[in-house]
Amino acid sequence: MKSSFVYILNCADKTFYTGITSNLNQRIKDHISGKDPKSYTSKRRPVKLVFYCEFTDIQLAIAKEKQIKKWSRSKKIALINNQFDDLKNLARKEF
Repeated sequence: MKSSFVYILNCADKTFYTGITSNLNQRIKDHISGKDPKSYTSKRRPVKLVFYCEFTDIQLAIAKEKQIKKWSRSKKIALINNQFDDLKNLARKEF
């Protein structure tokens, strides 16, 4: 079964980039080299891989990538730092 990876990069401008790939090593090399000059990360190099998670179900990986992209910066930082208990408390709340 083919693996998929959801990953987060920390960009030079202190933003995070969340992506999905089936070849993590090659995709990170592409980000680091700026292979696609029109990409989000190309003008924000250097980039550093700060989180990744492997999935065997591509549909679940796609759903998780979309979910993480909507998260606040503080929630992404908690995920990166393995502070899983903090994730629920960092959810956006409507008042």
